[in-house]
Amino acid sequence: MIKFAKVPLVLAILTFALACACETAAASVRVAGQVQAGGGPFVSSTITLWGASAGEPKQLAQARSDSDGRFELRTDETPGKDVVLYVIAKGGAGTKTGSGDNPATTLLSVLGNNPPAQVVINEMTTVASAFTAAQFIKGDSISGNPLGLRIAAGNAPNLVDPTTGAWGKVLLDPLNSTQTTTLASLNTLGSLIAAFATAGNDDWRARFLKAATTSSGVTPKTTLEAMVSIAREPWADPKTLYALFDEAYPQPKDGARRKAPFVPYLAYVPDDFALSLCFAGGGVYSAGRLMFDPEGNLWSGQNWMAGSQSGVNQSTGGGVAKLSPAGTALSPPITGFTGMGVDGVGWGTAVTRDRVWTTSFNGKIFVMDFDGRPSAMESDFPFKEKFLGLMGIGVSAGGDVWIADGSDNQLLHFPGGRVKDGRIVKVAGLKSPFDIVVDGQNRVRVSNSQSDTVVRFDAGDPSKTETFRAGIGVRALALDSKGNAWVASNMSLDLPPPVIPDGASIMEQFKIAAGHMLKVLETNPKMVTGVVNMIRPDGSQPAPMGFTGNKAVSVPWGLNIDGNDDVWIGNFWGRGVVLMAGDNTTSHPAGTKTGDAIHVFRGGSIQMLTDVSIDAAGNVWAANNWNDLNGAAAPDPLRPTSTWGGGSGITVIYGVAGPVKPPRMGKVQRY
Repeated sequence: MIKFAKVPLVLAILTFALACACETAAASVRVAGQVQAGGGPFVSSTITLWGASAGEPKQLAQARSDSDGRFELRTDETPGKDVVLYVIAKGGAGTKTGSGDNPATTLLSVLGNNPPAQVVINEMTTVASAFTAAQFIKGDSISGNPLGLRIAAGNAPNLVDPTTGAWGKVLLDPLNSTQTTTLASLNTLGSLIAAFATAGNDDWRARFLKAATTSSGVTPKTTLEAMVSIAREPWADPKTLYALFDEAYPQPKDGARRKAPFVPYLAYVPDDFALSLCFAGGGVYSAGRLMFDPEGNLWSGQNWMAGSQSGVNQSTGGGVAKLSPAGTALSPPITGFTGMGVDGVGWGTAVTRDRVWTTSFNGKIFVMDFDGRPSAMESDFPFKEKFLGLMGIGVSAGGDVWIADGSDNQLLHFPGGRVKDGRIVKVAGLKSPFDIVVDGQNRVRVSNSQSDTVVRFDAGDPSKTETFRAGIGVRALALDSKGNAWVASNMSLDLPPPVIPDGASIMEQFKIAAGHMLKVLETNPKMVTGVVNMIRPDGSQPAPMGFTGNKAVSVPWGLNIDGNDDVWIGNFWGRGVVLMAGDNTTSHPAGTKTGDAIHVFRGGSIQMLTDVSIDAAGNVWAANNWNDLNGAAAPDPLRPTSTWGGGSGITVIYGVAGPVKPPRMGKVQRY
């Protein structure tokens, strides 16, 4: 006679079995969808699901698109937290146009660690994924540092929605859809892929691939390789690429629309095919310094409060903004993070391995954790003195924190980043110190904003200093992988310097210096001023008068070094991001010299810049500090534009730089 288990035991067994089944289902990955090209299904395409990581990518599943371009991919493998999934569609034929099989057509969609169940793989997802993951793609393979891969996957949907293959939400917001050419550039590039896949003849295809060849001299073999090449060097040959677009989709003589599959498209030959997006919210307005934490989040102190009628004459101070690696605001709206008395942040933002440090125009210091919570109290600082105009913050590789006191010509030193151990350090030769970097030998370099010099001393003996000449109004400092110090100066040595009285507040200094430069430059509209210097570890300079990049540099403010040791510069007056060849020119065309300007990026969302910074995916973030000169500097600004003085948003240029490992402590850290 069979005896049945008691009901509770049976239920327990069934519950356990169901839980195991659910766990197995959750662990598996299923991706279904459609491959499209030229506005219709792309049939007989081989679709492969891959897992990207720091090593070689791993194939997880493969399928073939049916007569409607549809497919389904399944795998029981569980992707690790550092794995980014992506799908490649190779070859196929377009049903809408009746084109034959085209094996060189390769489409891509980067999906992240937790992919949507339904996706579209088309020309638009290919452009978006190729640009955001440009630094990690070789042929059809994707691999790289895990943080950079996550950043790439997180940003691709900002441009194109992977579930629909249509425009992403960020691209469609008012900051981006109408203020820049990114939408039209994206559509033009997508239309070029469509022509390659469904319409172009073999000669046109060969010329397209040749036009996408970069300075490496290697001609792409597929549409994916072509998009990656364009993403990495979008300035290489925009004229020819646009001519190919014009050939594929001729402009009707009656002025009607071209027959391009994606509109709006570019109406004029572009200066480059760079794709950028502008991000705002979380208190972003008149951004100063840009710094990344170990997880790739961006931190930036804001000069003024969003929505305020602020400028150099009247101002309401801003707080500290935090944006996710994909640009989502993580700090409170309008005010940003505030605390410890900070009211308006200039150049003073720095990130250590576990803290964010900011300094304020009013002399306060705000130390917080990565959630924006204060890590100390004002009473923890061991200073009886009252400070004003605290500026840049330098962090050594060992975690020492140095702060420039721009009003009292001194430094504050916090060994190991310990607030209670802070002390004042007097250093000869300081003249309104602005920025600080610390090299691998624990030598501290300080820029002088009211002078033309950079001061260097050993952290263990500040009494012994060396002085190096740069330009006038020395601002940002950065160290490349060789320990060379790169220096941005607002004015060239041949420009008459402004007269700023000793003891002037930082905002008063800005007011005087800005007024002086405006007067000189508006009187001489063809004049360009500002230089970038490189000071070697031994103190020598290859160009003592500084580099101008053939006048590409225009009142530079901030600069940073990328993973290729190239230099990225924020033009304040010139409203642009300058890519300058660094001390290693091997990745550039033959004949390129250190200090040559490779390209200047300009756009509708690039305003008067202070800082530029490079993330772990090779994206360049640019800080819009000022926008409208009347709103920022006029004693009695025009009321309708009185809130336009500060810059709006932070602009990201995708895929153009060598990835950098955060946070910035000492010299640049490459992967």
